[in-house]
Amino acid sequence: MIVAVVDGLGGGIGAQMVSELRGTLPEDVEIWALGTNAVATANMIKAGARRGVSGENAICYTLRSVDLITGPLGIVLANSMMGELTPKAAEATASSPAVKVLLPIDICGVEIVGTKKEPLSHLIKKLAARIAAIVRDR
Repeated sequence: MIVAVVDGLGGGIGAQMVSELRGTLPEDVEIWALGTNAVATANMIKAGARRGVSGENAICYTLRSVDLITGPLGIVLANSMMGELTPKAAEATASSPAVKVLLPIDICGVEIVGTKKEPLSHLIKKLAARIAAIVRDR
């Protein structure tokens, strides 16, 4: 199974996600870093991602090969992450048949009603636990 972590800017959230996933998922699950830029990708690789790609075309192309996509909510919103997540990359992410497990953080000006505001570290632990359950059930 291949889990894609998509992030941009400095890749800080993605790096935290990769680190938590690496400690939670079985070793045979591959974690791939899909960064909107090389810095984000490099930080996710340092955190334990097995492979990494950077930029719009690489993200769109690589999403065809993954089983699960994760990242902040903004990865399905055009022009999020201060414009780094292009409309084409957001569409490729949202349109992918892969399962998507997203962090409900409102850094993109979108609020999800019904979610409880929690520290990012708590949300990432919950996200990793949910992804581990999905991996176990496959």
